[in-house]
Amino acid sequence: MTIRIVVADDHPIVRAGIIGLLEAERGLEVVGEAADGAEAVRVAASERPDLVLMDLRMPHLDGAAATARIVAEVPGTRVLVLTTYETDDHILAAIEAGASGYLLKAAPQAEIVAGIRAVAAGETVLAPSIAAKLVSRVRADAASVTPPSLSPRELEVLRLVADGRSNPEIARALFIGEATVKTHLLHVFEKLEVNDRTRAVTRAMELGLI
Repeated sequence: MTIRIVVADDHPIVRAGIIGLLEAERGLEVVGEAADGAEAVRVAASERPDLVLMDLRMPHLDGAAATARIVAEVPGTRVLVLTTYETDDHILAAIEAGASGYLLKAAPQAEIVAGIRAVAAGETVLAPSIAAKLVSRVRADAASVTPPSLSPRELEVLRLVADGRSNPEIARALFIGEATVKTHLLHVFEKLEVNDRTRAVTRAMELGLI
């Protein structure tokens, strides 16, 4: 299945390089590009891609704000942040906006392509340095918070989600039905007061559960 992608980056040369990289890969198709956040929202609404590859610092509307609008206004389109910025504030802003992944432009080409495929498949992708920063920051912020009580099975499911496993893969790993996996995830969402897999993982990190 072809993954339809919109590339949003305000630097024309960088954007062209990313597009060239993606178009050389089998199963990836660039269906649109944007030079700022507002244009990214418009192109995403028009093209309905599977994924938007989003830079963070862009004119008119930054990447985090554009991500929030795309997630809210274009159901079925996921956002993968690809940026040079890895400060705590940038990371948290992107994740809270609904991004399904956060990678750095300095990452190897194979890692970026693998991240795109994983996010398009419904998984969550964080560069190792980003995950480390996120864990350090949110655990410090949440040191005084009493975490909700998740059952051992719910924690098992959540850890596998954090590893990027899909529901069918989790079901096979735990020898349970896929419907049971979904039920456990719904309980996790309710207890953590979140609405999606990405935020469940990051919230669990914040609380030191995983």
